[in-house]
Amino acid sequence: MSHIMTPSPEEYEAWYAGTRGAWMSAVEARALIDLGKLRDHQTLLDAGCGTGWFTRRFGAAGCTATGVDRDLEALVLAREASRTVNYVCGDMHVLPFPDRCFDAVTAVTSLCFVADERRALRELARVARRQVLLGLLHRRSLLYLRKRGGGGYRGARWHTRAAVRTLVREAGVHYTDLYFYTCLFWPGGPLWGHLFERLPPLKRYGAFLAVRITL
Repeated sequence: MSHIMTPSPEEYEAWYAGTRGAWMSAVEARALIDLGKLRDHQTLLDAGCGTGWFTRRFGAAGCTATGVDRDLEALVLAREASRTVNYVCGDMHVLPFPDRCFDAVTAVTSLCFVADERRALRELARVARRQVLLGLLHRRSLLYLRKRGGGGYRGARWHTRAAVRTLVREAGVHYTDLYFYTCLFWPGGPLWGHLFERLPPLKRYGAFLAVRITL
């Protein structure tokens, strides 16, 4: 979620290097990797990848990862950080890839900030063969109560499970299964965060809403 916290790619990367950012992003990445069962030899597109923080994590999980973003400055940092990941300049609304060319497509909070989320989701589903994995900002969370409309979250969409179902339907995405998982109840840091993550009732109100759309 960090690319929404800071205005520049450099600050984006620096936030991840901190204790709070490193912990939160590790929980988010693991949630999507486990949810999608991402592993060796799968091809993956990370849409709205920014500086490639999550793209690199998906690559480290064994995927053949490609990142796409329209921010050229962010892509410069992404390419400097990893020579094993392919990065492409492109818009999520019109992805520069043919139909069904990736096993999995991810979008980690990037869908929360695009101009037309329905159009973008259609594009994600178009280029995916098996599944689309979304990381969204959860409206029913402590983070929403503390941060809605402020700072780096200004203009963000905050989703609920019901809103995601409506979005998928209105985008015209045909799926065989739609699955939800939430985590990061405590948006502060790992000291208390690790404790809260062990309490299932609280995790339902986590700030990170992970969605698996099986095609």
